[in-house]
Amino acid sequence: MTLSTQVLAAAAETAGQVSGGEKWVFFLLAPLAVIGALGMVAARNAVHSALWLVLTMLSLGVFYIVQAGPFIGMVQIIVYTGAIMMLFLFVLMLVGRDASDSVIETLRGQKVVAVLLGLGLAGLLGTGVYQATRDMPVVGLELANANGNVQGIASLLFTRYVYVFEVTSALLITAAVGAMLLAHRERAKGERVGQVAAMKARFEPGNYPGPKPGPGVFANSTSVATPAKLPDGTPAERSISPILPTRELTSAEIANKHTEGK
Repeated sequence: MTLSTQVLAAAAETAGQVSGGEKWVFFLLAPLAVIGALGMVAARNAVHSALWLVLTMLSLGVFYIVQAGPFIGMVQIIVYTGAIMMLFLFVLMLVGRDASDSVIETLRGQKVVAVLLGLGLAGLLGTGVYQATRDMPVVGLELANANGNVQGIASLLFTRYVYVFEVTSALLITAAVGAMLLAHRERAKGERVGQVAAMKARFEPGNYPGPKPGPGVFANSTSVATPAKLPDGTPAERSISPILPTRELTSAEIANKHTEGK
């Protein structure tokens, strides 16, 4: 029996056979994946949008594992969801993106153009996938995973799809460089502050060149939101980071400590 005959025989046996557990996983996670994708697009807050995308990526990772692809499923969860998306989320939270930032258009009509181009790209990709897989027989993953899932992916990635892999890597590098160029802010020559000017500004009258007191020092609380106390008992507002919310102190925390030296 030739290899093509074996493939067709395996296709006839596996086509239309889906286990009950696979059906339940699909019916439970498919709506969550769609809801996460819609929430990512519809969310007005960038942090919320990233969290919705995390939900979709987690669902996709479980789909890969159920479809006999444990390596790509774990990569989807660990690398994309656990590393890349968490990095995006932390950057967004540190930068402090506001909901009002998303309604400001630097280019007039860019949202309409983006929607039209997105729909056109989705239609183009859908048509291409349909034309490429219309007459393809369903064979399952037994032959592809015969020597192991990782070995099967490596064999296909670096032999049959090596050019697609290289083009994708070049596209990702181009996108990263483009993002850096868009985020870079040019400064005029007069806006650049040299080391000598920065040193003089630091020691100008009215500034405090010394180190700031740590939060919670000489206070009844070790919270980072509790201001340190100066030797005269007044709170040192400079000890609290400006990004922290103002914390309401109790009377015990406001009161001075009565310590006696021995």
